Amino acid sequence: MSAENSYSAIWKMSYPIIIGYMAQNIVYVVDTAFLGRVSEVALGAGGLAGLYYIAVFMLGMGFGTGSQIVIARRHGQGKIASIGKVVDHTWYFLAGFAVVVFLFLRYATPLFFEYALSSDGVNQASVEYLDIRAYGIFFAFINVAFRAFFVGVGKTQVLIWSTVVMAVVNIVLDYALIFGHWGFPEMGIGGAALASVISEAFTSMYFVWYAFRRGEGGKLTFVQQYSFLKFPKPEIDTLKNLLNVSIPVMFQNFISLGGWFLFYLIIEGMGERPLAISNIVRSIYLILMIPALAFYSATYSLVSNTMGRGESREVKPLLKRIIGMGFLFSVVLSFLVSVFPHSIIEIYTNDTGLVLASLPTLRVISVALLLVPISMVLFAAISGTGNTRMSLVLEVTTVLIYLVCTYYFAKILVWPVEQVWYTELVYLIILGTLSLVYFKTANWKSVKV
Repeated sequence: MSAENSYSAIWKMSYPIIIGYMAQNIVYVVDTAFLGRVSEVALGAGGLAGLYYIAVFMLGMGFGTGSQIVIARRHGQGKIASIGKVVDHTWYFLAGFAVVVFLFLRYATPLFFEYALSSDGVNQASVEYLDIRAYGIFFAFINVAFRAFFVGVGKTQVLIWSTVVMAVVNIVLDYALIFGHWGFPEMGIGGAALASVISEAFTSMYFVWYAFRRGEGGKLTFVQQYSFLKFPKPEIDTLKNLLNVSIPVMFQNFISLGGWFLFYLIIEGMGERPLAISNIVRSIYLILMIPALAFYSATYSLVSNTMGRGESREVKPLLKRIIGMGFLFSVVLSFLVSVFPHSIIEIYTNDTGLVLASLPTLRVISVALLLVPISMVLFAAISGTGNTRMSLVLEVTTVLIYLVCTYYFAKILVWPVEQVWYTELVYLIILGTLSLVYFKTANWKSVKV
C-alpha cells in the first residue's frame, strides 16, 4: 500500500470536503426551514426551483470535474508546469458557458415551468426564485474552477473556509431577506435566492484571496507555484483534451440531477403535500450523504493521481479502503435517523401532520443511505480512470430505469409518496452493479488522459 493511498491520505483528502459539504448543506437546511415557515408553496417551490438550478449548474460542475481529473493526472505525473494552463482554459470555457446558462435560466425556464407545473402558486414562486438566482451562476462557475484546481492537486483544506464563508453569509442574509429583519425588505422566496447569489460572490472573493495569499511553505503563492491566472492565448489542443474528458461528465451530471428534477415533477403532480414531504426528506438525505459524497468526490482525484503515477494495480485496494470508510459513516448516520426521526424532521417544519406524513419516506432513505458509498465510489472511480464516456453510458441507463420506475409507481400503481421513493434503492443497486461489472470486465488500466 503506497503512502498516497493509505487510510490517512484518503482521510486527509476527504475530511475538508466533508466539512465543505456540511457547510453547503447547512445552508440548504436553513433555506428549507425558513421557507417551511413561510408556506408549503414556498417550501415546495424553493426545493423544486433550487433543484432545477443545481441540475443546470451541474453542467458546469461536470466540466470542473473533468478539469479536476486532468489536473490530478498531471499532478501524479509530476507535470506541475502544465497545471496552470489547464486551470486557465477551464475558466475560458466556463466564462462563455455562464452567459449561456444565465440566458437560459432567465428567459427559457419560465416557459418550461408554465407548461410543466400543475400548481400556479408553485410556478410563480419558482420563477421568482430563478429570476434572481440566475445571477449567481457567474460566481458559481468561478468557484467551480477554483475547486477543480485545489481538489486536483490535493489541497482540499481551502474548501473548509470557503464554504464556511458561503454558509455564514447565506444564513445571515436568509434571515434578513426572507423575513425582512434588520431593516431589510421582506422578500420571501426571492430573499432566499438573493442570499445565495451574494454568498457565492463572497466565496469567489475568498478563493481569489487564498490563491494569492497562501503558498506552500510560505514561499510561493498557489498562483506562482502552479502558474495559473496568466490567461495565455487559448490553445485548441488543451481545450480539446479538457472537453474530451469533461463533456461526458457534464452530461452525466446533468442527466443525474435532471433525472432527480423529473422525479420531483412527477411528485409535484401528486400534490403539494407529497412535494413538501419530498423536499424535507431530500434535505435530510443530502445531509446524511455528506461523508459518502465527500469520498465520492475525492475518488476522482485519488484514482486519477494513482494512475498518473503508473500504479494501476493500486486502484482496487484503494477503492476498498474508500468504500469501507464511507460505509462506516453511513451505518452510524442511518442508525441515528432510525432512533431520532421526529426530532430530525421537526427541524424543517412545526406542522405536526407534515412531520408524521414524512416519517415513512425518511425510513426509506435511511436504508438507501447504506448503498450510497458503495455505488457512488465505484461509479466515480470509472471517471477517475479517464473513461468518462463509459460513466455517461452507465448514468443514462440507470436514470432511464429510475424514471420509468418512478412514473410506474406514481402514475400507474398510484403508490403513496414513501413507496415512490423506493426508486432511490433501484437507482443505487443498478448503478453499483454496472460499475462493478465494468471493473471486472473492462480494460480500464490502459485509459489515457
